[in-house]
This record gives sequence, C-alpha cells and structure tokens, in this order.
Amino acid sequence: MSEDIAESGQARFQVKPTSDSHFSWLRTRLAVESTLMSWVRTSISLIGFGFTIVQFFARFNDMQGVAEAARPGAPRYIGLAMIAAGVLGLMVALWQYWWLNRYLWSEPFTPLAGVQRSGPINTPIIAVAILLLLIGVFAFVSVLTRMV
Repeated sequence: MSEDIAESGQARFQVKPTSDSHFSWLRTRLAVESTLMSWVRTSISLIGFGFTIVQFFARFNDMQGVAEAARPGAPRYIGLAMIAAGVLGLMVALWQYWWLNRYLWSEPFTPLAGVQRSGPINTPIIAVAILLLLIGVFAFVSVLTRMV
C-alpha cells in the first residue's frame, strides 16, 4: 500500500467495491491469464521450431544428392537460440504473471475480488507453463550435448 500513497499521505486512488469495479477486476485477471497463455503458445512454437530445425538439418545432411553445407553448425546454433528464446520468454512470462497476480490480490484490490484468497491461485496454465519450461530445458540440454 505504501506505493499507492502520494506525498500528501492520501491514497493515489480510491477503491470502491461496486459491481463495475468487480467485473473490471475480473477482466484484468482474465487478461493476465490470457497473456500467459499467449506466451505459452509462443514458447511452444519457439521450442518446437528450434528442435525441428536441428533435427531436420541433421537428417538433411544424410540424404543422397545433397551438397555439403557451407556452415554445418549453423542449424544447431539457430535451433539452440530458438529453444533458449522460448525458455527465457516463458520464464519472463511466469515472473510477470506472478507479479501481476500478487498486485491484483494486494490490499487495495482485495475487496474487488469478491472472494477471500485462501491460498495460491490454482489454474491449469501454471502447470502447463512449468511443464513446458522443463521440456524446453531438456530440449536445450539434449541439443547442446547432441543426445538427439
């Protein structure tokens, strides 16, 4: 709440629990969920395309009639960069999700929620994001060590 206090000691804004403000709070909460889901989709794409690029060009060199690549290591580095971008993007998105949820459930906005927060927010997208984060780290390590 100290962030919301201006130099005059007054609150920066007044929070009044009305139906309008309650539904605005819900829309904001759902927008935070939607943003995390968008980041999950983007991360899946980056991790998947990065891994596919590495696999495709590894098999491409084994085909008959294909000329030797000018830079044979480039697909691996591009794939690693895409996988790393997906993992890092997902980590930033999870941090942002956690920070915004903490802010939305902070003291000035608690009456707007309409329910008491009894524990951590249970939403399936968190489990999906963490699972994808683990898969991305595994993909990065496996490409880095050429286990694939």
